[in-house]
Amino acid sequence: MAGAASVVGLLAIAAGTVCLTSGCSSMGYLAQSVGGHLNLLNSARPVDDWLNEPGTPEPLKARLALAKRMRDFAVSELKLPDNHSYRAFADLKRNAAVWNVAAAPELSLKLQTWCYPVVGCVGYRGYYAQPDANAEGQALRDQGFEVTVYPVPAYSTLGKMEWLGGDPLLNTFIQWPEVELSRLIFHELAHQVAFAPGDTMFNESFATAVERLGGERWMAAHGSDASRAQAQLIEQRRQDFRRLTLGTRAALDALYRSDASDDAKRARKTELMARMRADYAALKAGAWNGYAGYDAFFANANNASLGIQAAYLNWVPAFTALFEREGRDFPRFYAAAQRLAALPRAERDATLQGLAPTAAATAADAHEQH
Repeated sequence: MAGAASVVGLLAIAAGTVCLTSGCSSMGYLAQSVGGHLNLLNSARPVDDWLNEPGTPEPLKARLALAKRMRDFAVSELKLPDNHSYRAFADLKRNAAVWNVAAAPELSLKLQTWCYPVVGCVGYRGYYAQPDANAEGQALRDQGFEVTVYPVPAYSTLGKMEWLGGDPLLNTFIQWPEVELSRLIFHELAHQVAFAPGDTMFNESFATAVERLGGERWMAAHGSDASRAQAQLIEQRRQDFRRLTLGTRAALDALYRSDASDDAKRARKTELMARMRADYAALKAGAWNGYAGYDAFFANANNASLGIQAAYLNWVPAFTALFEREGRDFPRFYAAAQRLAALPRAERDATLQGLAPTAAATAADAHEQH
């Protein structure tokens, strides 16, 4: 995935309704959510302003000009929304837009969820300050959960904040490699096209499918030989990472669902996690020639991080098949995704399962979470 896209900004606005209508366990969460999002928007200026400003560093100007071309490509070639989003830029003076917190039990991949109006129930909670995210993570650990706290470079407000200027480009990702920058922009815009409240797996898998399809088209049309080679290397590492982590996730899921005793599950879980880390070390030393970009993930991998990762990937083969079924026509593909988003969850999952039968087990686990 290009980036860990999130709907935390819109979720933050919705949090106010939660507190007003049903009580709120922490008014501080509401304050940081609304304040953090508004501060982000207030930091943004139109890309053209940055390009015309003599004091803007030339490397940043080059990246903003590239992002501007990608944004136009998203409209003309991918038929994504033509609005204010990603036509402004903000330097947040930090390395993440937000930090998300996710949690899962010791012997389950079922994510803890938080529920809000508009977006439904989601398997993470977002914070604009890392210490706040760390404190929430510790509170969940104290309750016995396995926890992951991870940086999110960008998020989507689903087009609902266009009246405030839309979602901006950010310093947290503007310097990414060309293919990754394009994919992130396409991913976030895809969230404005089709969204199913409370179904993180549908929403993120759809956006991930769009980012892959769009990224491939961008690189084919505009990528240099060097950037295409870089994109191929990035994609190969990503595929290796998915095979390793999703294989471990499948083994853990089968273990947790088995009739084994808790002690036996714990022992086998330790073996599976050790094997995953050993396989990663071998991959890093061998085919990856020492590339260390995934070190932090494997060092801290647990049920929560593996559960979050699956949400972005499970239905991607189904959406890819749907794109082919719709004649590789983006408007038809989006319309089909919108029809799926409007279906009841069980019917939606059954339809996607028909397009990609091998995704059934993960989808069944996800269905239990909501």
